[in-house]
Amino acid sequence: MRKRNSAASLAVSRLKGLDMTPDLQSLNTLFDARQSCRAFRPDPVPRAVIEDILRTAQKVPSWCNAQPWKVTVCSGAATERVRAALLKAAEGGGHTPDLPFPDGYSDEYQQRRRDCGWALYEAVGVQKGDRAGSARQMMENYRLFGAPHCAILSSPAELGSYGAMDCGGFVAAFTLAARAAGVASIPQAAVASFAPLLHELLEIPDDRIILCAISFGYGDEDHPANSFRTSRAALEEFADWRG
Repeated sequence: MRKRNSAASLAVSRLKGLDMTPDLQSLNTLFDARQSCRAFRPDPVPRAVIEDILRTAQKVPSWCNAQPWKVTVCSGAATERVRAALLKAAEGGGHTPDLPFPDGYSDEYQQRRRDCGWALYEAVGVQKGDRAGSARQMMENYRLFGAPHCAILSSPAELGSYGAMDCGGFVAAFTLAARAAGVASIPQAAVASFAPLLHELLEIPDDRIILCAISFGYGDEDHPANSFRTSRAALEEFADWRG
């Protein structure tokens, strides 16, 4: 199992030598502390804490201040119904997302995806060629990684890709607000692969596109699936300067 990097050491290493304001340093520390949690404790998050996270996340910008996101928050028995329905659907296959999934990944995008996947497999002990092990880990997506809560995010179909883009900002803000509140989370596109099921089960109108879920709760910090961290590309790899 890989040695877990502490958020504090990551923050120090990334900020060293940079002239940042205290607010920007605090934001960087928060970003460094956030990770996609793949194993949760069963303890529920208090309703007041969830409401604080939602109110904070909704402050992100959106085109014309449309605020297209609707969040269906599941707890307790509702989470268990979603979990059971997803697991049953996943066993039968037949993915039908509202928003088409990527046609494929190439070049650096493919490599980053592979690196993330193999880091997870290494952490949980899945060896290369272990199809049964990789299938079990894939099913964890539909088990919501054991999270006590999930939030299903949807956007008006009429707003198309721009509504989805605005909702992407909401997802990022939610995960950061959650981390600041001591709550772990993971955005999950896989859950949206069974959109018709979610529309029916949660009574989400058909004129809304289900984009993703965010599973959240208190993370199991000792679980191997939470022992690795992904890297980020160097500035030169994504910033193209002009002038």
